[in-house]
Amino acid sequence: MTDSLVIMGVAGCGKSSLGAALAQATGLPLVEGDDFHSPASRAKMSQGVALDDADRDGWLATLSAQLRAHPEGLVLTCSALKRAYRERLRQAAPGLRFVFLDISRAQAQARVAARASQHFFSTSLVDSQFATLEVPTGEPGVLRVDALKSLAQLQAEVTAWLAANQEQA
Repeated sequence: MTDSLVIMGVAGCGKSSLGAALAQATGLPLVEGDDFHSPASRAKMSQGVALDDADRDGWLATLSAQLRAHPEGLVLTCSALKRAYRERLRQAAPGLRFVFLDISRAQAQARVAARASQHFFSTSLVDSQFATLEVPTGEPGVLRVDALKSLAQLQAEVTAWLAANQEQA
């Protein structure tokens, strides 16, 4: 598999955990999207202020550059909440695939609250994530998975999907 893969969804859906598992399973490098937020954006989020399109612009440019810098493929964790953000990433990496970790608002809120001491993201922002989310139903190269499945189940489901799509390519 040489295509890149974005693990996407709202805060608390499990992007980092699944991304790490898939990177290990596929041998592709892992790029943690959160690592590329500007200090100003991190400060906003930690204060409970939602990012807007302008805040995300530089971040998406940086993530696009990461995709272009890894033509052999990579696993990228990125919320990719709006279709326009996903299209921008697709422009950087033709054939880009997305795994959408679908989770309820209540479950996301509980997970974000549980990690509050280790993560900059404020629990008050979960609602803004759901307000911003444009579910990728019907977009090409997207697999929707249930974020509440075990990590082993998710990894197996995504790995099988990638293998099936590789055979069709």
